[in-house]
Amino acid sequence: MQLSWQTYRINCTHPFGLSRGTTEYYDILYVYLSGEGIIGRGEAAPSKRYDESTNSIVEVLDGGIDIPSSDDILESWETGLTAQAQGIKALESALSMAALDWWCQRDGIALHTFFDAEKEHTPLTSYTVAIGDIEHIPQKIEEAKPYSIIKVKLGTDQDKDIINAVRECTDKPLRVDANEGWTLEQGIEMCGWLSERNIQFVEQPLPADALDETSVLREESPLPILADENSLKSEDIPEIAYAFDGINIKLMKCGSLFEAKRMIDSAREHDLQIMLGCMVESSIGVTAAAHLSPLVDFADLDGNLLISNDPYTGVGVEKGKLVLPDGNGLGSALREETEGLK
Repeated sequence: MQLSWQTYRINCTHPFGLSRGTTEYYDILYVYLSGEGIIGRGEAAPSKRYDESTNSIVEVLDGGIDIPSSDDILESWETGLTAQAQGIKALESALSMAALDWWCQRDGIALHTFFDAEKEHTPLTSYTVAIGDIEHIPQKIEEAKPYSIIKVKLGTDQDKDIINAVRECTDKPLRVDANEGWTLEQGIEMCGWLSERNIQFVEQPLPADALDETSVLREESPLPILADENSLKSEDIPEIAYAFDGINIKLMKCGSLFEAKRMIDSAREHDLQIMLGCMVESSIGVTAAAHLSPLVDFADLDGNLLISNDPYTGVGVEKGKLVLPDGNGLGSALREETEGLK
């Protein structure tokens, strides 16, 4: 068994704006586990929000990763890999994907089958309209035509203007994500205003360190409040359940597919709604998450739809619904025109 990796820059179709800033590209890293004629693929899409970068990942990989025996029980094998990531969740996630992709291919099963998720029960996914020039919103809404639900990034001093511009173009249901951009007072006012505009829920309205204030907002808000930056791992869920109606699970935050499944189970125990989300990623990372999507309530798995140079195929979307690929493991494949990757 051999481990290799390659950095890659994914380019955003439009500049991708959040309350924390705007970028035109993201640097990611692919890891590959090769053995017995099989390649297991994983993707690390590190986030500055969590002080992670491709440079820090490469430093860890250059230091060496010991590959456990593939005869070990899968979860032990995966844990043996991810434990060497030095706490970098994006790298843990990539190693987890590669391990599960390799193992499931070897055993001749799809990843969703391993997790007892029924392929036909995938949810609709939202399509994100990021923060940017308001005059570009009609073009973005036009590009979102194949999708039934639109996610709108807020947390600016133009939030109402953004929603009004979107509503001039479409009456589709919206999901709102403020990315920690509001105060409690703004959150109470905005949630009331948004509740009259066909909004499904509001994601992470207040900073992650304002948990008690978020609980107040939850009581005041006519809309459900979902956690993102507050929902990093399964141990967080009992501590935040009083302040939120649901959680957003991202592989790049929690560190592995097994941990994501533990988060799903814990959220169910605490009667929380569950969304599977992603960073801006390619089809490797998004497809890995999509294999768990039949187990959750909502999906926001559009990172691969927001870039112009996705080197892999994987999960598709038909009439807004996620469609898992055929094949074993992830079911992803390298596009023929791509060079330098596996």
